[in-house]
Amino acid sequence: MFKNKKNPILWLDEAHFVNDIYTGMLNPIMPFIAAKLSISMAFATVILSMSHIFSSLLQPLFGFFADNIVKRAFIFWGLIFTSIFISLAPASNNVFILILCIILGSLGSSLFHPQALGFVVRFAQNDLAKSMGIFIAMGSIGFSFGPLLSAYVAQFWGLPLMPVLCIPGILIALLMFRFVPKISADLKEKTNLKFSKAFKDILTDKKLQILITIAMLKTLITTSCSILLPFLWKSMGYKPFYIGCVLFAFIFAGGIGSMLSRSFEKRAGTANIFYASMISPLPLMIIFALTYKNLPMAANLVFVLVGFITMLAQPVTMVMAQTVLPQYKSIIGGFINGFSWGVVAIFMSFIGFVAQAKGIIPVLITVSVIPAVCSVLVKRLFVKNSAE
Repeated sequence: MFKNKKNPILWLDEAHFVNDIYTGMLNPIMPFIAAKLSISMAFATVILSMSHIFSSLLQPLFGFFADNIVKRAFIFWGLIFTSIFISLAPASNNVFILILCIILGSLGSSLFHPQALGFVVRFAQNDLAKSMGIFIAMGSIGFSFGPLLSAYVAQFWGLPLMPVLCIPGILIALLMFRFVPKISADLKEKTNLKFSKAFKDILTDKKLQILITIAMLKTLITTSCSILLPFLWKSMGYKPFYIGCVLFAFIFAGGIGSMLSRSFEKRAGTANIFYASMISPLPLMIIFALTYKNLPMAANLVFVLVGFITMLAQPVTMVMAQTVLPQYKSIIGGFINGFSWGVVAIFMSFIGFVAQAKGIIPVLITVSVIPAVCSVLVKRLFVKNSAE
């Protein structure tokens, strides 16, 4: 057993923070990369969607291998790939090199997340919900710093100097490999998971179906906002650093929401946390649409509130899902934290073309309607024997 079980989780939290800095770097500067490479908003949205697909959709597959292998290789090499190739992407002078760097960097993130989530479950002591909330919050906060960092470098240093940003990720990966211990024999579970059985068990469980759907719907809100609004703000004449600051506040608020999730859950109840995160974005997005032109500061505050309240239920979703079938910790982590993002990314390719044709604001309001309508699913999570 570990002499101090808390230290591994602290290092995993820090690695999650750094890894997700890189995954958040591209959204605010993509309009400027697109202008440099002379590509349209719709095609740029497809490229960003590809980054989410490769960083997310494959997470359940990597989670399957992580649950069987139970070694640290995925979290180490995942962070290495993410930090190097995402940093190289903005400096690309060719759209094919850009896509290749984004794919390789995104695959690194896809490697990192499921195993890291599984390790948090194994190393947690008394309050798994609290440990999971902090871990997810650190990723969200890191994701929020990505836009701020990339926008600053893009505006004041220039896109060609973006590759220097890989250095912190490489250093943290090396330190993590040093301080996150190997799983000792008494902590290793006897795993002989079969791919088809694991995925069948997960995808046919009614409770998990609902939780995965809820994760997708909340991701639809955050991803649509993060990808489309930078193009809106660029068209209004805003500079990269302004866009990065607003996205930072939006995603940082989501991280705070994740961190406070456990406290809100204790006071309001689990079901109410789900309802709030699915219904509230619709009225808030309508307020944003009415104020973004004439009252930009008020609109930005509303936008930040959307980030906070949408992410409030993320740790609750993760913990509830992992306790349904605990033998598949990493795989389920891959579904909730990754697969849901990947599926949404596929739809984002289509949404980008619709937004270019019909307008960004109407599209954002429309996508906000979907989780509000589907909030009726929440009640089924708390029906006795709903997972049977």
